[in-house]
Amino acid sequence: MFGRIRGWQRRHWRERSKAERVELQSLITWYCTTWFFYGSWLVLPAVGGVRHTTGALVLGGLLVAVGALQCVWANRLTRPALDHYLGRRKLPARQLTVPTVLLGLALALLVALQATDSADFVACRLLLGAVLLAYGVVYALLVPMPVALRRGGVLCGVCMALSALTGSAAVEVLLTGVVAAFGVLFSLLAARCGAWTLSVLWEAEHAREVEARLAVAEERLRFGRDLHDVMGRNLAVIALKSELAVQLARRGRPEAVEQMIEVQRIAQDSQREVRDVVRGYREADLGVELAGAQGVLTAAGIDCEVAGETAGLPAEVQSALGWVVREATTNVLRHGDARRCTVGLTVHEGHAVLTVENDGADAVVGSGGSGLVGLRERLAAVDGTLTAGPVGDGGFRVVAEVPVAVVVEGAGGSRVRTGKAGVPAGDARRRVGEAGAGVPAGDAGTRAGDSEVPSGAVI
Repeated sequence: MFGRIRGWQRRHWRERSKAERVELQSLITWYCTTWFFYGSWLVLPAVGGVRHTTGALVLGGLLVAVGALQCVWANRLTRPALDHYLGRRKLPARQLTVPTVLLGLALALLVALQATDSADFVACRLLLGAVLLAYGVVYALLVPMPVALRRGGVLCGVCMALSALTGSAAVEVLLTGVVAAFGVLFSLLAARCGAWTLSVLWEAEHAREVEARLAVAEERLRFGRDLHDVMGRNLAVIALKSELAVQLARRGRPEAVEQMIEVQRIAQDSQREVRDVVRGYREADLGVELAGAQGVLTAAGIDCEVAGETAGLPAEVQSALGWVVREATTNVLRHGDARRCTVGLTVHEGHAVLTVENDGADAVVGSGGSGLVGLRERLAAVDGTLTAGPVGDGGFRVVAEVPVAVVVEGAGGSRVRTGKAGVPAGDARRRVGEAGAGVPAGDAGTRAGDSEVPSGAVI
């Protein structure tokens, strides 16, 4: 039994967004409210307040059956009515035909019970409130509030008139109007308030999606603008100098070689500038990611605590750890039902250690998917490691560890990146300038987090 409940939660509850969870909770509340009033305001008064005569029992039994049908139809139409209110799809007016007929039949049975004195005074009023609530929860979602109030007032007047026609006293007629007004107003409040809250929540959800898309579009525009600025000018110069070199070559002028050397230099500079633009586009700033993670998690109702300073960390280390923060934050929001999350950054013995831990983790988190695999690949590029797994009672922890390289001055003004033991980085390569051995700067240069070695330096 409990295993099935946990399985249902994992498949149907935890896979939903927060807005979907609130919507499901509201629907269940409306379903239960209808049946609660049916049991407490209709069944119990009918059992205890109807006379024990054949006619009274028949009328009471029919009213109980009609009330049950009202609840069934109310539950059936609640979801379509909510979709109608939220603007997802229209609910045809003919769908209310059966509930309206059932309401009229229930009111006729109530009038018959009161006219034949088959039920006591209190029971009749409670029965009236129950049948109005079963109809009003759905109807309140389909019409504007002013229209619902006007028609509710007319219905209260009709109920009071029918009560007066059955010979009730003035106090009884007034109490009938009060009960009818309660049924109308409670239906409006229960349905409209919950539906309005859902509409605001969905609008906020949509706004967040639009904001995310705009952020992506803005970043793409920035990237396109930077790339255009870099390549447009250089390609124009390359085209002019190539054309000049062609003209000089046709005339047999030796200056053509110099022009082509200049074209080669400009092309190499363009490659370097494009790499810088792409690197800036792909890198994630750790400080920005930490602040963004705290803001997003706090907005989602998760108590987030961030500790640690990013000052002094190399750019490539910050970039790698920034991606870890981004992916871990996404997992906290999408998986499990976290209420608390802590993010800690420490530097110890030449290693930067980032820890992200949250509670309420789903049992399936970390067991698969490409997110953690991608992080391990990013960290491997900077000799880092990543461990992730459940901890404690329902917790989940992600630990990323990256060696913090130290830059030291070498002979001839060279700069060498070393680890905590002072050994040059294993994947270091020499970057030789154009004035060096004649090898173009690029993949033949020393690369260890974009540090550069002047030409002629010996490593």
